[in-house]
Amino acid sequence: QVQLVESGGGLVQPGGSLRLSCAASGIRFPINAMGWYRQAPGKQRELVASITTSARTNYADSVKGRFTIAGDNAKNTVTLQMNSLKPEDTAVYYCQVVNIWGRQYWGQGTQVTVSS
Repeated sequence: QVQLVESGGGLVQPGGSLRLSCAASGIRFPINAMGWYRQAPGKQRELVASITTSARTNYADSVKGRFTIAGDNAKNTVTLQMNSLKPEDTAVYYCQVVNIWGRQYWGQGTQVTVSS
């Protein structure tokens, strides 16, 4: 049974920080990459950041310099440190895992709200 357990969402004021975590278990084949996507109301789901098992990272332009993704291959975990948060970062954030065959797995999502 594949499980992606996310944690760390919440309400934060503009300029604040949050740290999201995701732990994956039960994935049948080795993981190739992990990442975070987000979906705001009325918008499509978009990539926030991803990291491969070789530590190659990719960030959306809107979060570069503010967010940092990190992975632990041994524990199958990925974290997203979010600094200098803006109201436009408000969304449901989803953890994604991709195995070596390209199969994608998704977490249930965690709400991030940036508001004063």
